[in-house]
Amino acid sequence: MSARLRLVADRAAVAGAPPPVADPPHEEPLHEEPGPGAARCLGLYAKLTAGVTVVTARGADGPLGMTVSAVTSLSARPPLLLACLRDGSRTLAAVRGRRVFAVHLLREEQQELAGRFASPTTTAAERFAGTDTRQVLGVPVLAGALAWSVCLTEDVRRYGDHHLVVGRVAAVHVGGGRPLLWHDRRFGALTEPVPDAAG
Repeated sequence: MSARLRLVADRAAVAGAPPPVADPPHEEPLHEEPGPGAARCLGLYAKLTAGVTVVTARGADGPLGMTVSAVTSLSARPPLLLACLRDGSRTLAAVRGRRVFAVHLLREEQQELAGRFASPTTTAAERFAGTDTRQVLGVPVLAGALAWSVCLTEDVRRYGDHHLVVGRVAAVHVGGGRPLLWHDRRFGALTEPVPDAAG
């Protein structure tokens, strides 16, 4: 049977039958979400121990800030820091718009401050109330932090529900004391003494 006759016969065999259903389009691998669910991943992330920081920036209506536990050094030359900020936050919008922000490493005595800047029901004015600040390169810098840096925004990229913010360190101060830590969804502190450093 020729190819043309075979094609006609195949069409006749399915005459009156409903048209075949096309296969659903295959999604790109980057849009698929294989593996464990979000709850299990959050359980893993909770076991990561990190220093607690507050990121501040200058918004259109005044200072803004939020508590961040995902901050790390990225490079010494040039001096770069990396911070992960939640998508949709006003602080992130200010960091992108003003292109400058401050990162504060908190002391173990600053749990209340960390909780205040992390609360979703606390306004920007309430977060800064009663906290001494000064302006460095146009950004509010909190007094009493273990260390702080003011960074110029180098790059912002979205990954999932957070944005990676890369900042070039433009000003820095390092004090002494113990850092405030975050582990297993609670605050913690070092148990061994740490040497004081200033600069």
